[in-house]
Amino acid sequence: MTDIAKAGTFSLGDRTVKRLGYGAMQLAGPGVFGPPKDRDAAVAVLREAVAQGVDHIDTSDFYGPHVTNQIIREALHPYPDGLTIVTKVGAKRGADASWNPAFSAEELTQAVHDNLRNLGVDALDVVNLRLMFDVHGPAEGSIEAPLTVLADLQRRGLIRRIGLSNATRQQVAEGRRITEIVCVQNQYNLAHRADDALIDELAAAGTAYVPFFPLGGFSPLQSTALSEVAARLGATPMQVALAWLLRRAPNILLIPGTSSLGHLGENLAAAELTLPADAMAALDGIGAA
Repeated sequence: MTDIAKAGTFSLGDRTVKRLGYGAMQLAGPGVFGPPKDRDAAVAVLREAVAQGVDHIDTSDFYGPHVTNQIIREALHPYPDGLTIVTKVGAKRGADASWNPAFSAEELTQAVHDNLRNLGVDALDVVNLRLMFDVHGPAEGSIEAPLTVLADLQRRGLIRRIGLSNATRQQVAEGRRITEIVCVQNQYNLAHRADDALIDELAAAGTAYVPFFPLGGFSPLQSTALSEVAARLGATPMQVALAWLLRRAPNILLIPGTSSLGHLGENLAAAELTLPADAMAALDGIGAA
């Protein structure tokens, strides 16, 4: 059994979780839309992740929509003590599988109630406000109105902790003036390091940073460099990319997702992968490639 505790722990507000978690997005159908081809396999992956020590699952009710949360409930409810489920609101899916903003008070409130119902809980552990000023990445815009809605739902006891997703540094600062922000979830990996300064600021403040797409957007040259390092270490490129993220900063929490038991085991094994100095130097150079 892989010892994911070797990756250490970090805080999500007043909760402490292991740094290597699991992302449920791939449990839905193609394009994160509709049901999976094999629901039993999706249930098995979730149960195995928890059996391997994962205590932090990332999801959203707009995955499917509703599909991943319903699978999580089927697989894990009643939830084991210490399991933290982080969900997202702020988007909705069109009939054509498009991703659309859902920022109104009514939409956000409905999304929270949908998450509560589909997960089968009375309160959500962590809710990330997914910012949709630009579907393709962070973009400036005030978050006061939607975040105030979530803060009100938090005061009503429906949400325990609040985070941000797809956020700029300015939006994180604005959010902190409204409520405690326990995590920020943005795209960040070996090749895309626009959030370097933000990660360090959050680490100093004791706030978690959760990167998504650990292998997303690599150029062929960057992918080749990563593959060469992985081959030298006898590891997969994904394992190396995850191990580098664990080394990058102590506040980084990882949520690699898969619908395969084999890939789940490979991803979790990244906690035990040691990156020697020459490998770190080669990997650090990928961002400049």
